[in-house]
Amino acid sequence: MPNAKLNVTLPEGVWIRDLSSEFPDATFRVLAALPDEETGVGLVEIRSDDLRNVIETMDELEGVSAIDPLRVVEDEALVQFETDEPLLLLSIRDSRIPFEPPVTISDGAAAVEITASRERLSELGEQLRAFGMPFEVEYIRQSIDSRDLLTERQRDLLRTAVENGYYDTPRRCTLTELAENVGIAKSTASEQLHRAEETVVKEFVSDAFGDSFDDQ
Repeated sequence: MPNAKLNVTLPEGVWIRDLSSEFPDATFRVLAALPDEETGVGLVEIRSDDLRNVIETMDELEGVSAIDPLRVVEDEALVQFETDEPLLLLSIRDSRIPFEPPVTISDGAAAVEITASRERLSELGEQLRAFGMPFEVEYIRQSIDSRDLLTERQRDLLRTAVENGYYDTPRRCTLTELAENVGIAKSTASEQLHRAEETVVKEFVSDAFGDSFDDQ
C-alpha cells in the first residue's frame, strides 16, 4: 500500500497558519486529534524559544475555543486544545484515511504522512483543494513486506552469505565456499546472489529516492 508525504500550505486566516507564521521558528507537532462535525480536539507539542508568547497568542486567537497546557518545560510544552477550524483534520476524515500522527506544522505549512490506497490519496487531494489547501507531494512509496521481495531460497542464501562473512571487508568466505556451504553449484550460487542483490538494491534506491525500476 502506498505511503505518501505531503507538504500542505495552510489557508491564511486559519489560527494554526497565523500562529505558526507569527512564530516561524516554532514547531507544532500534533500528536493526537479527534475531529467532530465542525470542531476538533487535539494534543499538540510546541517547541519554541519564545514559548510563553506562543501559548498566550494561541489562547487569544479566534478559532481556538480552549487550551489546556498539560506540561510546560523550558522551551517545550504539551497543550490540549479545542478548535472550530480543524480543516486539515476534516480533510483527512472526509477522505476516509486514518489520522497518522505526528503532523508537524511550521511557518504556515504542515508535513503529513499518509498510508492509504491510491484512490484514498486521490480523494485526500480533492478534499485539500476543496478546503483551499494547496500541497506538494514530497514522495509516494509503495510499502512492501521485505519477505515478499525475495524467494525463500534467495533469502536463505543471502542470510548464509552474511553470516559467513561473504560481504565482510575483507571477505571471510569465498563464493566457492558459500556454494559448498549451502550445497549448490558455484554458478547457481552466483546467479541467485546476483538476482537477490539486484532486487534488494533496486528496492533500497526506490525507497530512498523515489525512483521506480518496475519497467526496466
